[in-house]
Amino acid sequence: MPLTKTQFLLPSTIQLLRFPFSLFLMPVYWFALSQVPAINLLHALFSFIILHLLVYPASNGYNSYMDRDTGSIGGIKHPLQPTRQLLYSTVVMDSIAILLSCLISRFFVLGVLLYILASKAYSFRGIRLKKYPVTGYLTVMLFQGGLTFALVYHGCSMNKAALPPYPAMLAAGLLIGGFYPLTQIYQHQADLKDGVKTISYLLGFRGTFIFSAMVYTIAVGVLGWYFVHTRQLTGFFLFCISMLPVAVYFISWAAKVWQNEVCADYTNTIRMNIIASVCSNLAFILIFIARHFEQNH
Repeated sequence: MPLTKTQFLLPSTIQLLRFPFSLFLMPVYWFALSQVPAINLLHALFSFIILHLLVYPASNGYNSYMDRDTGSIGGIKHPLQPTRQLLYSTVVMDSIAILLSCLISRFFVLGVLLYILASKAYSFRGIRLKKYPVTGYLTVMLFQGGLTFALVYHGCSMNKAALPPYPAMLAAGLLIGGFYPLTQIYQHQADLKDGVKTISYLLGFRGTFIFSAMVYTIAVGVLGWYFVHTRQLTGFFLFCISMLPVAVYFISWAAKVWQNEVCADYTNTIRMNIIASVCSNLAFILIFIARHFEQNH
């Protein structure tokens, strides 16, 4: 489709960058920010923009360019076909992200670069980490969870030499790991046709729910230990209360799938993602507010 005089980006490019998808990854940012003792507000703003408006959308776009999905994908029920413009857009966005990262620190630049390289290796046809169920799964946990937590903690901190709390990094990775297989549950056949065996396909429909429940339970345990150890009992209480709707929907959805595997579809998956991301963001924003309110009083 040619561009008109008033059109800068093609509809397919805008759609496949999937900016709303950043909402699903945003809880790690708020979790990390809530744990920073002294926040550099300007760097916190830059970190948010770099990750959610540049790095994540560019990663989504590159993945869509490589996959050329015809069926539903995360956040899009009817994806358009990508063009070369999408690829060029991801390169420009990644480049801007790296340049903006220079305003924060060399470590932040390195972290952003590592994330970008990992996301490309995950999707690139010549490497394609996503086709390996365990390797792909661990890559997502490490980079979208632990590394991103460390990156945000460092980038938003006044003291750039401060080390991120490792138990919190582990909890962030486990929280991502607990929900990620559920995002793959409706794509088994489409992924197989593309030569991809996901962790969800390996586990099966029921196994995916069991595995996700186990990983998430471990994540809550690690998070609970960390919050108790750092005397953030209010924070842990806020997290547990905020995540109750997630647990209710998860159990309800699992029961439906147990009865009829057809319920492991796109509609239920996207509902799970939205509920989980909204509740997780709310939880860590409340923790952020509570912690900094306590520090100032």
